[in-house]
Amino acid sequence: MNCRVVICRPQPGADASAARARTHGLIPVIYPLFSIEAIEWAPPDPRAFDAVMLTSANATRHAGANLMLYRERPIFAVGDATAKAANNAGLSDVQIAGPNAGALAQDIERAGYRNILHLCGAEVRPFDPGALNITRMPVYRTVEAGDATGLAATLESGSIILTHSPKAAARLEALVPASARHDLSLIAISQAALAAAGTGWRDAQATDEPTDSAMLALAHQICQEGGVASSRGII
Repeated sequence: MNCRVVICRPQPGADASAARARTHGLIPVIYPLFSIEAIEWAPPDPRAFDAVMLTSANATRHAGANLMLYRERPIFAVGDATAKAANNAGLSDVQIAGPNAGALAQDIERAGYRNILHLCGAEVRPFDPGALNITRMPVYRTVEAGDATGLAATLESGSIILTHSPKAAARLEALVPASARHDLSLIAISQAALAAAGTGWRDAQATDEPTDSAMLALAHQICQEGGVASSRGII
């Protein structure tokens, strides 16, 4: 079985996935389907908020100097990578919660906070805010990268494609013709991403946990078993 994984996430996440892939004995090939760019934003008064929520490391990478206006506020971050990016940006009171936006909101509510600033991307997947009063402030956007020709050149027979979001999965479905999917495997970070990737793949599965590490562990399992791993989430 080809232990080649095609990583379609934007940088710098793609490089991080590639490094993890090598530790599993996988051969990473990077072909991002999106890039991330900053949005100019006007920071609201920090005194209006009890805490800040971060659902992506991209928010801290692209918020710029205005991020430091909120350094006195508790920061709630989804997952280790987002928390690490917040710490690297100079924020100190960072708490890891989640593992997704809905669970993060519940954790913030349980901690007793109500007025929340959500530094986020231009597109935000809906989630239940509970009793929180959330102000969303987009600080970055995703821009399409690559094309069908470039992607096809990376997809050798037996490759395993990793898709880290429903948006990336939908673009993958649009760029890879049905006739080319029969000898390609796909691993999605969530059931929503799995559904967006379409049908016809040799093997298509979503991980039990929405993490890059879980995706790469499943890719390693597929390679070890010579093709199709467990039936979890197969389309």
